[in-house]
Amino acid sequence: MDKILIRDLKIFAYHGVNPEEKENGQNFVLDIDLSVNMNRACQSDNVEDTVSYAKVIKTVKRVFTQEKYDLLERAAEVTAQEILCEYEGVLEVHIVLKKPEAPIKADFGYVGVEITRSAIK
Repeated sequence: MDKILIRDLKIFAYHGVNPEEKENGQNFVLDIDLSVNMNRACQSDNVEDTVSYAKVIKTVKRVFTQEKYDLLERAAEVTAQEILCEYEGVLEVHIVLKKPEAPIKADFGYVGVEITRSAIK
């Protein structure tokens, strides 16, 4: 399967179980893989024959910031489902959601979740 890759998409949002996370916000980083069929786009060289990663990024930013979720799991799920709903060319979406500034007393790169969701066709 062909894939469109979005790496290290940084979004400032207000997710977390602690009240200060919902008040002050923090940075999140997303890696997104979109499984698509690129056969037509490879032949036509026309953006209309593929899924525009620029449009997907706009969707992700909108969805990821319109609500405040306690759990990364929920934020990733809502984001994945919206991508599948808005872009019929996406057969599967894989999201790695990273929280590098989580309020945890430890030395770490990030904490996060990873989900994969498929379109029901």
